[in-house]
Amino acid sequence: MTELPQEPAMTDTLYTPAHLDHLVIAARTLEEGVAWLEGRLDVPLQPGGEHPAFGTHNRLLSLGTAYLEVIAINPDAPAPPRPRWFGLDTPQMRERLADGPALIHWVAAVRELPQRPDVLSVSRGENRWRLTVPATGELPGGGVEPSLIVWDTPAPPARLPDAGVRLLTLRLGTPRPDALRGQLDALNFVGEVEVYEAPQPELSAQLETPGGLVTL
Repeated sequence: MTELPQEPAMTDTLYTPAHLDHLVIAARTLEEGVAWLEGRLDVPLQPGGEHPAFGTHNRLLSLGTAYLEVIAINPDAPAPPRPRWFGLDTPQMRERLADGPALIHWVAAVRELPQRPDVLSVSRGENRWRLTVPATGELPGGGVEPSLIVWDTPAPPARLPDAGVRLLTLRLGTPRPDALRGQLDALNFVGEVEVYEAPQPELSAQLETPGGLVTL
């Protein structure tokens, strides 16, 4: 399992307050991911776009103040010069997604990010943001440790139509629950996140939808 990163010394106000930005669902193809999620939630996903720096594309769904992203490798895009984010290039992720789309990660929004090698400037269409992305492309903590994001343009929930879907609880299982809780405390994270001990990293999200409760 990936070790929790050692953050450089900084004031607590740098990350105050952190909150859920979005959930990440990965799939072998975008079409497969969209069909899977729309079938589970019975609501339509909205157009996203392409990420030229990583050779991926996505579709989106509002969760009110946050959102949900379905992401996949774009077969029409050239291979990027570095590993793709969210572990999409790893044999482990490809094997995992062979069983179907999955909730693999989450991203926390912060007020500011320090200058450090894993902070990248990213764009999709007119959208601009900064995000922590390990050089290896691997998921932090197997997916349970959040990537951190700062939006330089309005975040997607400001533009996405409200489909009536809300996150009730994000559950994060990890062999090191105290370390993860400490990381979230250091971020001054505010939100419905439950951390528990598990043999391997695992994520699940309970959503309230117009048709009832759904767990991903």
